[in-house]
Amino acid sequence: MAKNIIVTRHHGLIEWLKARGISGDVLTHVADESQIRGKIVYGVLPLSLAAKCEIYVAVDMPNIRPYQRGADLSPREMDAAGARMTRYRVEAIN
Repeated sequence: MAKNIIVTRHHGLIEWLKARGISGDVLTHVADESQIRGKIVYGVLPLSLAAKCEIYVAVDMPNIRPYQRGADLSPREMDAAGARMTRYRVEAIN
């Protein structure tokens, strides 16, 4: 499996990332943490799974409108919503 993993059901996010030079294997769901362990993961993950990644990259859209939430936005719509990437290193403390 590739070093980069994209976790999404939204084609627009895949295209938005591709326009920024980011590609990787696409998963619509993380069925097993081994799929993301030690990888750079783009998309939406619960913190318990983000802690398994080498780096977790969230795509935030601070200007998204309520009716757009959960919709498959185009890259242009994502840009209008202020899409930006934020890298995180998550550590679980038990």
